[in-house]
Amino acid sequence: MTEYNPHVQSDSTEPDSIAESLQRLSHKIQLISDAVKALHQDRSQLETKIEDAQKRIQHILSRLPEQTDGRQMNLLGDPVTPPNPEDDNEPTTH
Repeated sequence: MTEYNPHVQSDSTEPDSIAESLQRLSHKIQLISDAVKALHQDRSQLETKIEDAQKRIQHILSRLPEQTDGRQMNLLGDPVTPPNPEDDNEPTTH
């Protein structure tokens, strides 16, 4: 009778598999590091965009009339036509 011997890796291939595992891990770490750097750059760009938008909003708010002033201010610079008093009345349906 022959005795069954399961295949066991020899010690000579073990360092190779460890080296391959280390190489795979090193590659994954590099990918993660690159992704973190990209996210950091994206965040910096978004923070700059937010700051610019806040400055534009502050500029627009600084142009608004005081709350005690009943006049309207045209922030877009388009010509404003005076409202027609007849347009203030809604049509009746009865």
